Amino acid sequence: MEDSYKLFDAEYKLMKIIWKNEPINSTSLVKTCNELLGWKKSTTYTMLKKLKDRNIIKSENAIVSSLVRIEEVKKYESEKIIHTTFDDSLPRFLVSFLDGKKISVEEAEELKLIIDQYKD
Repeated sequence: MEDSYKLFDAEYKLMKIIWKNEPINSTSLVKTCNELLGWKKSTTYTMLKKLKDRNIIKSENAIVSSLVRIEEVKKYESEKIIHTTFDDSLPRFLVSFLDGKKISVEEAEELKLIIDQYKD
């Protein structure tokens, strides 16, 4: 698994704002982070520096954009949970996730199609 896709909670919150608005001017980003997260300017810039140092974002001429796609982060997090909690077993994960829940016929059919698409 590629650990460069690991985001801590605060980093993920910031990245969601960046992904939604990119490319975004850093001044606008600071204002948005203050409005949505209650962050001060210094907090936002500290977080941006950390993400830039880890090559998750780039900031050029006060314009911030991502170098990592949200899909890559979601894939990493999903694989990490299945690996660490369910011993790399997707069926165990699904059983645990669905425990006591019912899914619709449409959802079941969609899952079957997805499984068929990825079979060896």
